[in-house]
Amino acid sequence: MTDVDTTGPETSAFISPVAMENDPDALFAGDRGTLDADVRRVLVRILQRRFLLAENSPAEWKLLLEHQQMIESRLNDLFVRLVVDHARGVAYKEQVRSDEVDVPILLKDEAYSRAETLVLVYLRTVFQRETTAGTASARVDVEEVEQTVLTYFAETDGTRASQQRAVRTAIARLDREGIIEEESEGRYRIGPLIEIVLSAETLRELQAWLDEQTAGSSASSSPETPQGDLLS
Repeated sequence: MTDVDTTGPETSAFISPVAMENDPDALFAGDRGTLDADVRRVLVRILQRRFLLAENSPAEWKLLLEHQQMIESRLNDLFVRLVVDHARGVAYKEQVRSDEVDVPILLKDEAYSRAETLVLVYLRTVFQRETTAGTASARVDVEEVEQTVLTYFAETDGTRASQQRAVRTAIARLDREGIIEEESEGRYRIGPLIEIVLSAETLRELQAWLDEQTAGSSASSSPETPQGDLLS
């Protein structure tokens, strides 16, 4: 075998960076990406946010659908799955888990707090009732959410003021995530995303638990609350 001399001036063990002016497709020095800038931004939004909503981000949604296969490929390289619900206009990511493949976990599950879960149960119940009745949109006032949710707090859950803060904080988080949208001060529209966050089966489990509490059951903790994959 002939040894190759890599020390001469014509060869190098490393690839010299290409100046941006000589590589017009590069977005920054040393860029080896192949996606257009706008598609990269959509990919980043998917990783940053819990949900991407067509209603709130129509331009990003359009790009996602146009380049879905490529974006899915990039996420799959990270052991992350893309879920696109066309009917509801929502896309979100899930951590791939497998018993056959050693999968490093990129995303972590963040469960909702007890107050957030109680608010979700009420919102899901109202949404189901209104949509079953044929109402185009379901809406709630913050006062009616408080009035119902606070009935499930015990004396050991703190003062009434701290309980009210917990409910308001829960509403604020769900608003940020796009599950509800504040249309006017204190009045929220419940979006179809509530059906993804809280399935009908989980809703039944939580309602049964609440019924037990109301009946004086000694159960001290709720069933597993809905979770979402977030970047670690």
